[in-house]
Amino acid sequence: MIRIKDKTECCGCHACFNACPTGAIKMVKDEKGFKYPKIDKSKCINCGLCEKVCPIKNNTKVNNKPIAYACFNKDANIRLKSSSGGVFTLLATYIINQGGVVFGAAFDEKFNVKHIKIENKEDLECLRGSKYVQSSIGETYKQAKDALNKGAKVLFTGTPCQIEGLRSFLQRDYDNLYTQDIICHGVPSPKVWRKYLEFRKEMDKKEPIDISFRNKDNGWANFSMVFAYQDDIYKKTQFQDLYMNVFLQNISLRESCYKCSFKKYNRISDITLADFWGVSNILPEINDDKGTSLVIVNSEKGKELFENVSNNLEVKNVNLDDAIKYNSAMIKSVPENPNREKFFDDLENEDFDVVAKRYIKRPSLIRKILGKIKRMIK
Repeated sequence: MIRIKDKTECCGCHACFNACPTGAIKMVKDEKGFKYPKIDKSKCINCGLCEKVCPIKNNTKVNNKPIAYACFNKDANIRLKSSSGGVFTLLATYIINQGGVVFGAAFDEKFNVKHIKIENKEDLECLRGSKYVQSSIGETYKQAKDALNKGAKVLFTGTPCQIEGLRSFLQRDYDNLYTQDIICHGVPSPKVWRKYLEFRKEMDKKEPIDISFRNKDNGWANFSMVFAYQDDIYKKTQFQDLYMNVFLQNISLRESCYKCSFKKYNRISDITLADFWGVSNILPEINDDKGTSLVIVNSEKGKELFENVSNNLEVKNVNLDDAIKYNSAMIKSVPENPNREKFFDDLENEDFDVVAKRYIKRPSLIRKILGKIKRMIK
């Protein structure tokens, strides 16, 4: 029976929930809005499967030779709609064209973030773009296993812990499974996201019809949070928007993110995608501020998948160690904000904007600090 003694020992991947043969495990939200397994002892048969599939308790190590590339989609429209270079769309389209299915994070009708399965290219827009909220996996691991056992190609995308959770849950390799993770800063609380949504609704007096965390109208480097309404729009840059400040200043992240078990050079995923921060220093000739992806190929299957879409990409080989200098979240957890507990305590009884403004550093100061860091790197 799985026991969580310290919340840093659970990443909320849902592997145990999906694996339990008797349905004895439910994923229940704690006071901060993060889900943890809860065991119904009357249903538990002590088979030990929940512990066996936990990716933190059974951290898989691989000895591969990852290869890095700077890339962006040749289709300018797809690139504009994507968070960085538009590589995911090509990977997913290829799998769907092979009769396969794709899993990834999407908004539901109430703008909660959940993992879903898609089988049509028309639905790709649901999965495109970053969503800075921890996605609920639900039963998608079981859905992926079912598709794999039926012989379909599957592309499963998510955070590193979600991909390792899937691989642990499956307990075997599948030739028709392709996995893609990201370089992850950390996952914010769904509860904080709901509080922010309530605040935006109160401020704007309207219901959003679309939300983007990474609008690039002001450029890729200075992206914006956007709420689109029927006849209006809310748009603030990452430095101006309160939610993005809480996220980027490490206040709203899950406990396990500050001691992440999946920050590593050698990954179990086939492909890792990220924004290629630092491309202006490494390959300034291709940086047009429209979005460049860092693509890290981790396996032979990843190489095969990447080569099948590379004709639709502008591609440059890069040294992975050089790229990681500007993308340290690949190998290093972010520090916990000292105001995190106070923030969550106050959020119980006060409005989001009041609490956020109390505990975030001034956006102008953050911008100055980032500018100073960039100058030091150069």
